[in-house]
Amino acid sequence: MNTTTISQLKMNPSAVIAQAADYPVAVANRNTVTAYVVGKQLFERLTAYLEDRLDGAAVASADFSKGKDFEKVARDLGI
Repeated sequence: MNTTTISQLKMNPSAVIAQAADYPVAVANRNTVTAYVVGKQLFERLTAYLEDRLDGAAVASADFSKGKDFEKVARDLGI
């Protein structure tokens, strides 16, 4: 994982953001990681992945044997 300091982030934030395009960059303060910088596309992919997992878990936990309609559950989830 790439690491930078808060001072480097302050001096050249564009470079750190560019570096974080494909993989998070850890931001350290006095040798302790205090934050991560994540690029826009990576953040959007992570968010989409988490939403898909949550939707899948909601569908898996729905009890269709008690008359729940899959189409209604899917519509409620927006899938």
